[in-house]
Amino acid sequence: MQTFSRLRRAGSALCVLLALGAFSHASLAWAQQGRPQREESQQQDRGEKARDDARKFPADSTTEHTLELPGRTLKFTATLGSIPLYDGEGGPLLAEVGFIAFQQAGGDPARRPVTFAFNGGPGAASAYLNLAAVGPWRVNLESPAPSAPAVAAPNPDTWLDFTDLVFIDPVGTGYSWSTARGDDLRRRFWSVDADIQGLATVIRKWVEKNGRQASPKVVLGESYGGYRAPRLARELQTGQAVGISGVAMLSPVLDFAWRFQPRHSPMRWVTELPSMAAANMGSPDPRALEEVERYAAGEFMADLLKGPNDQAAVDRMTQKVSSLTGLDAELVRKLAGRVDIGTFVRERQRGRLASVYDATISGYDPQPFSQGAGHADDPVLDAMEAPLSAAATALYRRLGWKIDRPYHLLNREVSNQWQWGGRRSAPEALGALRDALALDPNLKAIVAHGATDLVTPYFENKLLLAQLPKMGSPDRLRLLVYPGGHMFYTRDEARGAFRADAQQLFRSAQPSQ
Repeated sequence: MQTFSRLRRAGSALCVLLALGAFSHASLAWAQQGRPQREESQQQDRGEKARDDARKFPADSTTEHTLELPGRTLKFTATLGSIPLYDGEGGPLLAEVGFIAFQQAGGDPARRPVTFAFNGGPGAASAYLNLAAVGPWRVNLESPAPSAPAVAAPNPDTWLDFTDLVFIDPVGTGYSWSTARGDDLRRRFWSVDADIQGLATVIRKWVEKNGRQASPKVVLGESYGGYRAPRLARELQTGQAVGISGVAMLSPVLDFAWRFQPRHSPMRWVTELPSMAAANMGSPDPRALEEVERYAAGEFMADLLKGPNDQAAVDRMTQKVSSLTGLDAELVRKLAGRVDIGTFVRERQRGRLASVYDATISGYDPQPFSQGAGHADDPVLDAMEAPLSAAATALYRRLGWKIDRPYHLLNREVSNQWQWGGRRSAPEALGALRDALALDPNLKAIVAHGATDLVTPYFENKLLLAQLPKMGSPDRLRLLVYPGGHMFYTRDEARGAFRADAQQLFRSAQPSQ
Protein backbone atom coordinates (compact mmCIF):
# COMPACT_ATOMS: atom_id res chain seq x y z
CA MET A 1 0.00 0.00 0.00
CA GLN A 2 2.90 2.41 0.68
CA THR A 3 4.26 1.75 -2.83
CA PHE A 4 0.82 2.45 -4.29
CA SER A 5 0.61 5.79 -2.41
CA ARG A 6 4.05 6.90 -3.57
CA LEU A 7 3.14 6.13 -7.17
CA ARG A 8 -0.07 8.13 -6.84
CA ARG A 9 1.74 11.14 -5.36
CA ALA A 10 4.35 10.94 -8.14
CA GLY A 11 1.59 11.01 -10.75
CA SER A 12 0.09 14.14 -9.17
CA ALA A 13 3.45 15.91 -9.17
CA LEU A 14 3.99 15.09 -12.82
CA CYS A 15 0.56 16.53 -13.65
CA VAL A 16 1.52 19.90 -12.14
CA LEU A 17 5.05 20.13 -13.51
CA LEU A 18 4.81 18.72 -17.01
CA ALA A 19 2.90 19.47 -20.15
CA LEU A 20 -0.31 17.68 -21.06
CA GLY A 21 1.47 15.29 -23.37
CA ALA A 22 3.93 14.27 -20.72
CA PHE A 23 1.07 13.92 -18.20
CA SER A 24 -0.68 11.47 -20.50
CA HIS A 25 2.36 9.21 -20.48
CA ALA A 26 2.67 9.55 -16.69
CA SER A 27 -1.00 8.67 -16.23
CA LEU A 28 -0.61 5.61 -18.40
CA ALA A 29 2.42 4.49 -16.38
CA TRP A 30 0.52 5.08 -13.15
CA ALA A 31 -2.43 3.03 -14.33
CA GLN A 32 -0.25 0.17 -15.46
CA GLN A 33 1.67 0.07 -12.18
CA GLY A 34 -1.22 0.84 -9.83
CA ARG A 35 -3.50 -1.98 -10.95
CA PRO A 36 -1.22 -4.90 -9.88
CA GLN A 37 -0.39 -3.10 -6.63
CA ARG A 38 -4.11 -2.82 -5.85
CA GLU A 39 -4.66 -6.47 -6.71
CA GLU A 40 -1.68 -7.50 -4.58
CA SER A 41 -3.08 -5.51 -1.66
CA GLN A 42 -6.49 -7.11 -2.05
CA GLN A 43 -4.92 -10.56 -2.14
CA GLN A 44 -2.95 -9.74 1.01
CA ASP A 45 -6.14 -8.59 2.76
CA ARG A 46 -7.89 -11.80 1.74
CA GLY A 47 -4.91 -13.83 3.00
CA GLU A 48 -4.94 -12.07 6.37
CA LYS A 49 -8.70 -12.59 6.68
CA ALA A 50 -8.29 -16.30 5.86
CA ARG A 51 -5.59 -16.58 8.52
CA ASP A 52 -7.83 -14.84 11.06
CA ASP A 53 -10.79 -17.05 10.13
CA ALA A 54 -8.65 -20.13 10.83
CA ARG A 55 -8.18 -19.10 14.45
CA LYS A 56 -10.31 -20.98 16.99
CA PHE A 57 -9.57 -19.05 20.17
CA PRO A 58 -11.76 -16.18 21.38
CA ALA A 59 -10.37 -12.67 21.44
CA ASP A 60 -8.08 -11.85 24.36
CA SER A 61 -10.00 -11.10 27.55
CA THR A 62 -8.72 -8.76 30.30
CA THR A 63 -10.35 -8.42 33.71
CA GLU A 64 -9.40 -6.43 36.82
CA HIS A 65 -8.95 -8.03 40.24
CA THR A 66 -8.20 -7.20 43.86
CA LEU A 67 -6.68 -9.91 46.03
CA GLU A 68 -6.73 -9.61 49.82
CA LEU A 69 -3.76 -11.45 51.32
CA PRO A 70 -2.25 -11.45 54.82
CA GLY A 71 -0.69 -8.02 55.34
CA ARG A 72 -1.17 -6.80 51.77
CA THR A 73 -3.62 -6.13 48.96
CA LEU A 74 -2.80 -6.85 45.32
CA LYS A 75 -4.49 -5.06 42.43
CA PHE A 76 -3.85 -6.62 39.05
CA THR A 77 -5.24 -7.48 35.65
CA ALA A 78 -5.67 -10.99 34.27
CA THR A 79 -5.46 -11.47 30.51
CA LEU A 80 -6.42 -14.72 28.82
CA GLY A 81 -5.29 -14.87 25.25
CA SER A 82 -3.27 -16.55 22.55
CA ILE A 83 -0.27 -15.95 20.34
CA PRO A 84 -0.73 -17.12 16.72
CA LEU A 85 2.19 -18.78 14.97
CA TYR A 86 2.32 -18.73 11.17
CA ASP A 87 4.22 -20.66 8.53
CA GLY A 88 6.68 -17.91 7.64
CA GLU A 89 5.93 -14.29 6.84
CA GLY A 90 2.40 -14.12 5.47
CA GLY A 91 1.97 -17.90 5.53
CA PRO A 92 -1.01 -19.86 6.86
CA LEU A 93 -1.81 -20.31 10.54
CA LEU A 94 0.19 -23.11 12.16
CA ALA A 95 -0.81 -22.88 15.82
CA GLU A 96 -2.42 -20.86 18.57
CA VAL A 97 -0.52 -20.89 21.86
CA GLY A 98 -2.60 -19.98 24.89
CA PHE A 99 -1.42 -17.93 27.85
CA ILE A 100 -2.67 -16.37 31.07
CA ALA A 101 -0.93 -13.12 32.05
CA PHE A 102 -1.23 -11.47 35.46
CA GLN A 103 0.09 -7.89 35.59
CA GLN A 104 0.19 -5.54 38.55
CA ALA A 105 -2.01 -2.49 38.13
CA GLY A 106 0.03 0.68 37.64
CA GLY A 107 3.39 -1.10 37.38
CA ASP A 108 6.26 0.61 35.57
CA PRO A 109 7.02 -1.57 32.52
CA ALA A 110 10.64 -0.39 32.49
CA ARG A 111 11.29 -1.63 36.03
CA ARG A 112 8.61 -4.20 36.74
CA PRO A 113 9.93 -7.75 36.08
CA VAL A 114 7.92 -10.21 34.02
CA THR A 115 8.22 -13.99 34.37
CA PHE A 116 7.41 -16.49 31.61
CA ALA A 117 6.43 -19.83 33.17
CA PHE A 118 5.89 -23.25 31.66
CA ASN A 119 5.75 -26.82 32.89
CA GLY A 120 7.31 -29.93 31.43
CA GLY A 121 6.29 -33.40 30.31
CA PRO A 122 6.75 -32.84 27.47
CA GLY A 123 2.98 -32.50 27.34
CA ALA A 124 2.15 -30.67 30.58
CA ALA A 125 0.19 -27.43 30.75
CA SER A 126 1.35 -24.56 32.96
CA ALA A 127 -1.52 -24.99 35.45
CA TYR A 128 0.83 -26.76 37.89
CA LEU A 129 2.96 -23.65 38.37
CA ASN A 130 -0.02 -21.32 38.03
CA LEU A 131 -2.57 -22.96 40.32
CA ALA A 132 -0.32 -24.85 42.74
CA ALA A 133 2.79 -22.70 43.10
CA VAL A 134 3.20 -19.03 42.17
CA GLY A 135 -0.07 -17.71 40.69
CA PRO A 136 -2.54 -15.46 42.56
CA TRP A 137 -4.89 -18.36 43.30
CA ARG A 138 -3.92 -21.82 44.50
CA VAL A 139 -5.49 -25.27 44.81
CA ASN A 140 -4.53 -27.26 47.92
CA LEU A 141 -2.79 -30.40 46.65
CA GLU A 142 -0.82 -31.38 49.75
CA SER A 143 -2.92 -34.56 50.04
CA PRO A 144 -3.76 -35.25 46.40
CA ALA A 145 -6.81 -37.31 45.40
CA PRO A 146 -9.01 -37.27 42.28
CA SER A 147 -12.03 -36.32 44.40
CA ALA A 148 -10.23 -33.49 46.23
CA PRO A 149 -12.02 -30.12 46.06
CA ALA A 150 -11.01 -28.15 42.97
CA VAL A 151 -11.24 -24.84 44.80
CA ALA A 152 -8.71 -22.12 43.98
CA ALA A 153 -8.22 -19.81 46.97
CA PRO A 154 -6.04 -16.67 47.28
CA ASN A 155 -2.38 -17.67 47.37
CA PRO A 156 -0.31 -15.92 50.08
CA ASP A 157 2.85 -17.25 48.39
CA THR A 158 2.13 -15.78 44.96
CA TRP A 159 5.02 -14.10 43.17
CA LEU A 160 2.76 -11.36 41.83
CA ASP A 161 4.07 -8.97 44.51
CA PHE A 162 7.45 -8.78 42.78
CA THR A 163 6.89 -9.90 39.18
CA ASP A 164 4.21 -10.02 36.53
CA LEU A 165 3.44 -13.59 35.49
CA VAL A 166 2.80 -15.08 32.04
CA PHE A 167 1.87 -18.78 32.04
CA ILE A 168 2.35 -20.40 28.64
CA ASP A 169 0.84 -23.67 27.40
CA PRO A 170 2.95 -25.19 24.58
CA VAL A 171 1.22 -26.72 21.57
CA GLY A 172 -0.79 -29.79 22.60
CA THR A 173 -1.21 -28.66 26.23
CA GLY A 174 -3.97 -26.65 27.84
CA TYR A 175 -6.11 -25.37 24.99
CA SER A 176 -3.16 -24.75 22.64
CA TRP A 177 -3.49 -26.45 19.27
CA SER A 178 -1.89 -26.74 15.83
CA THR A 179 -3.07 -27.25 12.27
CA ALA A 180 -0.09 -29.56 11.69
CA ARG A 181 -0.49 -33.32 11.92
CA GLY A 182 1.73 -36.40 12.08
CA ASP A 183 5.35 -35.93 11.11
CA ASP A 184 4.73 -32.27 10.31
CA LEU A 185 3.48 -31.66 13.86
CA ARG A 186 6.52 -33.37 15.34
CA ARG A 187 8.86 -31.45 13.06
CA ARG A 188 7.33 -28.07 13.83
CA PHE A 189 6.47 -28.34 17.53
CA TRP A 190 6.89 -31.76 19.15
CA SER A 191 10.66 -32.05 18.99
CA VAL A 192 13.50 -30.84 21.19
CA ASP A 193 14.74 -27.98 19.01
CA ALA A 194 11.43 -26.93 17.42
CA ASP A 195 9.87 -26.66 20.88
CA ILE A 196 12.53 -24.14 21.94
CA GLN A 197 12.15 -22.14 18.72
CA GLY A 198 8.37 -22.00 19.05
CA LEU A 199 8.33 -20.95 22.71
CA ALA A 200 11.02 -18.32 22.12
CA THR A 201 8.90 -16.86 19.33
CA VAL A 202 5.83 -16.80 21.59
CA ILE A 203 7.76 -14.96 24.32
CA ARG A 204 9.20 -12.42 21.87
CA LYS A 205 5.76 -11.76 20.37
CA TRP A 206 4.21 -11.27 23.81
CA VAL A 207 6.99 -8.87 24.80
CA GLU A 208 6.55 -6.82 21.63
CA LYS A 209 2.75 -6.80 21.82
CA ASN A 210 2.77 -5.60 25.43
CA GLY A 211 5.66 -3.16 25.18
CA ARG A 212 7.80 -4.97 27.74
CA GLN A 213 11.14 -4.71 25.94
CA ALA A 214 12.70 -2.77 28.84
CA SER A 215 11.35 -5.03 31.62
CA PRO A 216 13.66 -7.44 33.47
CA LYS A 217 12.65 -10.87 32.18
CA VAL A 218 12.85 -14.25 33.91
CA VAL A 219 12.08 -17.72 32.53
CA LEU A 220 10.65 -20.25 34.99
CA GLY A 221 10.39 -23.92 34.04
CA GLU A 222 9.59 -27.13 35.89
CA SER A 223 10.79 -30.68 35.10
CA TYR A 224 11.19 -30.82 31.30
CA GLY A 225 10.38 -27.13 31.52
CA GLY A 226 13.50 -26.84 33.66
CA TYR A 227 15.42 -28.36 30.76
CA ARG A 228 13.76 -25.84 28.45
CA ALA A 229 14.58 -22.80 30.61
CA PRO A 230 18.34 -22.39 30.00
CA ARG A 231 17.97 -23.33 26.33
CA LEU A 232 15.17 -20.78 25.98
CA ALA A 233 17.28 -18.14 27.70
CA ARG A 234 20.06 -18.87 25.24
CA GLU A 235 17.76 -18.76 22.21
CA LEU A 236 16.17 -15.52 23.40
CA GLN A 237 19.60 -13.98 23.97
CA THR A 238 21.12 -14.90 20.63
CA GLY A 239 18.23 -15.79 18.31
CA GLN A 240 15.40 -13.42 19.25
CA ALA A 241 17.32 -10.38 20.60
CA VAL A 242 15.49 -10.59 23.93
CA GLY A 243 17.66 -10.22 27.02
CA ILE A 244 16.95 -12.45 30.01
CA SER A 245 17.78 -11.39 33.57
CA GLY A 246 17.06 -14.64 35.40
CA VAL A 247 16.50 -18.37 34.92
CA ALA A 248 14.59 -20.44 37.50
CA MET A 249 14.66 -24.22 37.05
CA LEU A 250 12.40 -26.43 39.20
CA SER A 251 13.18 -30.15 39.40
CA PRO A 252 14.96 -29.97 36.04
CA VAL A 253 16.75 -32.54 33.93
CA LEU A 254 19.91 -30.77 32.85
CA ASP A 255 21.50 -33.73 31.06
CA PHE A 256 19.42 -36.68 29.88
CA ALA A 257 22.51 -38.86 29.61
CA TRP A 258 22.92 -38.51 33.37
CA ARG A 259 19.23 -39.07 34.12
CA PHE A 260 19.00 -42.21 32.00
CA GLN A 261 22.29 -43.93 32.66
CA PRO A 262 23.45 -47.02 30.74
CA ARG A 263 22.37 -50.26 32.40
CA HIS A 264 25.75 -50.99 33.99
CA SER A 265 26.76 -47.46 34.97
CA PRO A 266 27.21 -47.01 38.74
CA MET A 267 26.22 -43.32 38.55
CA ARG A 268 22.47 -43.98 38.72
CA TRP A 269 22.83 -45.65 42.12
CA VAL A 270 25.02 -42.79 43.35
CA THR A 271 22.67 -39.98 42.27
CA GLU A 272 19.47 -41.66 43.51
CA LEU A 273 20.61 -42.87 46.94
CA PRO A 274 20.41 -39.47 48.75
CA SER A 275 16.76 -39.00 47.71
CA MET A 276 15.88 -42.52 48.90
CA ALA A 277 17.59 -41.77 52.20
CA ALA A 278 15.72 -38.46 52.46
CA ALA A 279 12.41 -40.29 51.98
CA ASN A 280 13.35 -42.76 54.72
CA MET A 281 14.19 -39.86 57.06
CA GLY A 282 10.82 -38.23 56.39
CA SER A 283 11.97 -34.73 57.31
CA PRO A 284 15.65 -34.81 56.38
CA ASP A 285 18.12 -32.58 58.15
CA PRO A 286 20.43 -30.86 55.61
CA ARG A 287 23.50 -31.95 57.58
CA ALA A 288 22.32 -35.57 57.58
CA LEU A 289 21.80 -35.37 53.81
CA GLU A 290 25.32 -34.03 53.34
CA GLU A 291 26.64 -37.13 55.12
CA VAL A 292 24.66 -39.34 52.74
CA GLU A 293 26.02 -37.39 49.77
CA ARG A 294 29.60 -37.87 50.97
CA TYR A 295 29.02 -41.59 51.34
CA ALA A 296 27.31 -41.87 47.94
CA ALA A 297 30.07 -40.05 46.04
CA GLY A 298 32.86 -41.66 48.06
CA GLU A 299 32.79 -45.11 49.64
CA PHE A 300 29.58 -46.18 47.89
CA MET A 301 30.92 -45.27 44.45
CA ALA A 302 34.20 -47.04 45.19
CA ASP A 303 32.40 -50.22 46.25
CA LEU A 304 30.11 -50.11 43.21
CA LEU A 305 33.13 -49.94 40.93
CA LYS A 306 34.48 -53.12 42.50
CA GLY A 307 31.53 -55.00 41.00
CA PRO A 308 28.91 -57.34 42.49
CA ASN A 309 31.39 -60.22 42.84
CA ASP A 310 33.44 -58.43 45.49
CA GLN A 311 31.83 -59.90 48.61
CA ALA A 312 33.47 -57.47 51.02
CA ALA A 313 32.15 -54.52 49.01
CA VAL A 314 28.66 -56.05 48.88
CA ASP A 315 28.73 -56.62 52.65
CA ARG A 316 29.63 -52.98 53.28
CA MET A 317 26.95 -51.68 50.91
CA THR A 318 24.31 -54.03 52.31
CA GLN A 319 24.75 -52.71 55.82
CA LYS A 320 24.92 -49.03 54.88
CA VAL A 321 22.29 -48.93 52.14
CA SER A 322 19.83 -50.92 54.26
CA SER A 323 20.31 -48.43 57.09
CA LEU A 324 19.88 -45.40 54.83
CA THR A 325 16.86 -46.62 52.87
CA GLY A 326 15.03 -48.59 55.55
CA LEU A 327 14.84 -51.64 53.28
CA ASP A 328 15.37 -55.18 54.50
CA ALA A 329 19.07 -56.09 54.55
CA GLU A 330 18.54 -59.42 52.80
CA LEU A 331 16.77 -57.66 49.93
CA VAL A 332 19.63 -55.15 49.64
CA ARG A 333 22.15 -57.99 49.67
CA LYS A 334 20.24 -59.80 46.93
CA LEU A 335 20.52 -56.62 44.85
CA ALA A 336 24.24 -56.29 45.67
CA GLY A 337 23.56 -52.87 47.18
CA ARG A 338 22.04 -51.58 43.94
CA VAL A 339 18.48 -50.57 44.85
CA ASP A 340 16.49 -49.41 41.84
CA ILE A 341 13.64 -46.93 42.15
CA GLY A 342 10.93 -49.48 41.28
CA THR A 343 12.04 -51.76 44.10
CA PHE A 344 12.34 -48.89 46.56
CA VAL A 345 8.83 -47.50 46.04
CA ARG A 346 7.28 -50.98 46.37
CA GLU A 347 9.32 -52.44 49.21
CA ARG A 348 9.29 -49.48 51.60
CA GLN A 349 5.87 -50.57 52.84
CA ARG A 350 4.36 -53.80 51.53
CA GLY A 351 0.83 -53.35 50.27
CA ARG A 352 1.47 -49.72 49.37
CA LEU A 353 3.33 -47.96 46.58
CA ALA A 354 5.34 -44.83 47.22
CA SER A 355 5.20 -42.06 44.62
CA VAL A 356 8.26 -41.51 42.48
CA TYR A 357 7.29 -37.82 42.53
CA ASP A 358 7.45 -37.71 46.33
CA ALA A 359 8.54 -40.93 47.98
CA THR A 360 7.09 -39.87 51.34
CA ILE A 361 3.57 -40.16 49.86
CA SER A 362 2.12 -43.59 49.11
CA GLY A 363 -1.07 -45.20 47.89
CA TYR A 364 -2.49 -48.70 47.90
CA ASP A 365 -0.74 -51.24 45.68
CA PRO A 366 -3.41 -52.62 43.30
CA GLN A 367 -1.32 -55.79 42.79
CA PRO A 368 0.20 -56.49 46.21
CA PHE A 369 0.77 -60.21 45.59
CA SER A 370 2.59 -59.95 42.27
CA GLN A 371 6.34 -60.37 41.97
CA GLY A 372 7.04 -57.20 40.01
CA ALA A 373 5.77 -53.71 40.57
CA GLY A 374 3.51 -53.88 37.50
CA HIS A 375 1.59 -50.84 36.31
CA ALA A 376 -0.05 -48.58 38.86
CA ASP A 377 -1.16 -44.98 38.90
CA ASP A 378 1.18 -42.66 40.74
CA PRO A 379 -0.33 -41.46 44.05
CA VAL A 380 0.88 -37.90 43.39
CA LEU A 381 0.94 -37.17 39.65
CA ASP A 382 -2.18 -39.11 38.68
CA ALA A 383 -4.05 -38.23 41.85
CA MET A 384 -3.82 -34.47 41.26
CA GLU A 385 -4.82 -34.50 37.59
CA ALA A 386 -8.60 -34.30 38.11
CA PRO A 387 -8.76 -31.47 40.69
CA LEU A 388 -6.11 -29.40 38.92
CA SER A 389 -7.78 -29.81 35.52
CA ALA A 390 -11.13 -28.80 36.99
CA ALA A 391 -9.60 -25.77 38.69
CA ALA A 392 -7.89 -24.71 35.46
CA THR A 393 -11.03 -24.86 33.32
CA ALA A 394 -12.99 -23.08 36.05
CA LEU A 395 -10.37 -20.30 36.08
CA TYR A 396 -10.72 -19.78 32.33
CA ARG A 397 -14.47 -19.36 32.66
CA ARG A 398 -14.16 -17.19 35.74
CA LEU A 399 -11.88 -14.84 33.83
CA GLY A 400 -14.24 -14.59 30.86
CA TRP A 401 -12.82 -17.03 28.31
CA LYS A 402 -15.32 -19.62 27.12
CA ILE A 403 -13.92 -22.10 24.64
CA ASP A 404 -15.42 -25.34 23.36
CA ARG A 405 -12.25 -27.42 23.22
CA PRO A 406 -10.84 -30.19 25.45
CA TYR A 407 -8.36 -28.98 28.05
CA HIS A 408 -5.14 -31.03 28.33
CA LEU A 409 -3.44 -30.71 31.70
CA LEU A 410 -1.15 -33.63 30.88
CA ASN A 411 -1.29 -34.75 27.26
CA ARG A 412 0.52 -38.07 27.06
CA GLU A 413 0.24 -38.10 23.28
CA VAL A 414 2.80 -35.29 23.21
CA SER A 415 5.38 -37.23 25.21
CA ASN A 416 4.65 -40.43 23.28
CA GLN A 417 5.14 -38.67 19.93
CA TRP A 418 8.06 -36.48 21.02
CA GLN A 419 11.06 -36.42 18.70
CA TRP A 420 14.29 -36.44 20.69
CA GLY A 421 16.46 -35.87 17.63
CA GLY A 422 19.14 -37.92 15.92
CA ARG A 423 22.12 -36.72 17.91
CA ARG A 424 24.79 -39.19 18.93
CA SER A 425 24.49 -37.92 22.51
CA ALA A 426 21.40 -37.33 24.65
CA PRO A 427 19.92 -33.82 24.92
CA GLU A 428 21.41 -31.61 27.60
CA ALA A 429 20.88 -28.02 28.78
CA LEU A 430 23.92 -27.60 31.02
CA GLY A 431 25.92 -26.22 28.11
CA ALA A 432 23.22 -23.66 27.32
CA LEU A 433 23.14 -22.59 30.98
CA ARG A 434 26.92 -22.22 30.98
CA ASP A 435 26.93 -20.20 27.75
CA ALA A 436 24.05 -17.95 28.85
CA LEU A 437 25.82 -17.13 32.13
CA ALA A 438 29.08 -16.49 30.28
CA LEU A 439 27.51 -14.17 27.70
CA ASP A 440 25.62 -12.00 30.20
CA PRO A 441 27.44 -11.25 33.49
CA ASN A 442 24.19 -9.84 34.91
CA LEU A 443 22.25 -13.08 34.47
CA LYS A 444 21.30 -14.99 37.65
CA ALA A 445 19.96 -18.55 37.94
CA ILE A 446 18.53 -20.90 40.54
CA VAL A 447 18.05 -24.67 40.40
CA ALA A 448 15.41 -25.85 42.89
CA HIS A 449 14.67 -29.44 43.93
CA GLY A 450 12.62 -31.41 46.41
CA ALA A 451 14.74 -33.75 48.52
CA THR A 452 12.43 -36.76 48.12
CA ASP A 453 11.93 -36.55 44.35
CA LEU A 454 12.93 -39.78 42.57
CA VAL A 455 12.03 -38.53 39.08
CA THR A 456 14.78 -35.89 39.00
CA PRO A 457 16.99 -36.57 42.05
CA TYR A 458 18.59 -33.41 43.39
CA PHE A 459 22.05 -34.96 43.87
CA GLU A 460 22.37 -35.56 40.15
CA ASN A 461 22.22 -31.85 39.42
CA LYS A 462 24.40 -31.02 42.41
CA LEU A 463 27.14 -33.10 40.81
CA LEU A 464 26.48 -31.66 37.36
CA LEU A 465 26.50 -28.02 38.48
CA ALA A 466 29.83 -28.63 40.18
CA GLN A 467 31.30 -29.20 36.71
CA LEU A 468 30.63 -25.61 35.61
CA PRO A 469 33.44 -23.05 35.76
CA LYS A 470 33.17 -20.20 38.24
CA MET A 471 31.80 -17.07 36.57
CA GLY A 472 31.72 -14.22 39.03
CA SER A 473 29.92 -14.41 42.36
CA PRO A 474 28.76 -17.85 43.56
CA ASP A 475 25.33 -16.25 44.06
CA ARG A 476 24.86 -16.11 40.29
CA LEU A 477 23.96 -19.82 40.26
CA ARG A 478 22.41 -21.40 43.35
CA LEU A 479 21.18 -24.92 44.08
CA LEU A 480 18.21 -24.98 46.47
CA VAL A 481 16.83 -28.14 48.10
CA TYR A 482 13.48 -28.11 49.92
CA PRO A 483 11.36 -30.64 51.81
CA GLY A 484 9.08 -32.46 49.41
CA GLY A 485 9.23 -34.03 46.00
CA HIS A 486 9.04 -33.10 42.34
CA MET A 487 6.23 -30.62 43.04
CA PHE A 488 7.69 -29.55 46.39
CA TYR A 489 5.61 -26.36 46.22
CA THR A 490 2.50 -28.33 47.22
CA ARG A 491 3.92 -28.20 50.76
CA ASP A 492 3.30 -24.94 52.60
CA GLU A 493 6.76 -24.80 54.18
CA ALA A 494 8.62 -25.44 50.94
CA ARG A 495 6.46 -23.07 48.89
CA GLY A 496 7.07 -20.22 51.33
CA ALA A 497 10.82 -20.86 51.39
CA PHE A 498 10.93 -21.03 47.60
CA ARG A 499 9.13 -17.69 47.35
CA ALA A 500 11.67 -16.07 49.66
CA ASP A 501 14.57 -17.45 47.62
CA ALA A 502 12.93 -16.31 44.38
CA GLN A 503 12.64 -12.77 45.75
CA GLN A 504 16.42 -12.68 46.06
CA LEU A 505 16.70 -13.65 42.41
CA PHE A 506 14.34 -10.86 41.37
CA ARG A 507 15.99 -8.23 43.54
CA SER A 508 19.28 -8.92 41.78
CA ALA A 509 17.54 -9.00 38.38
CA GLN A 510 16.03 -5.52 38.69
CA PRO A 511 18.01 -2.54 37.35
CA SER A 512 19.72 -0.26 39.86
CA GLN A 513 18.14 3.04 40.78
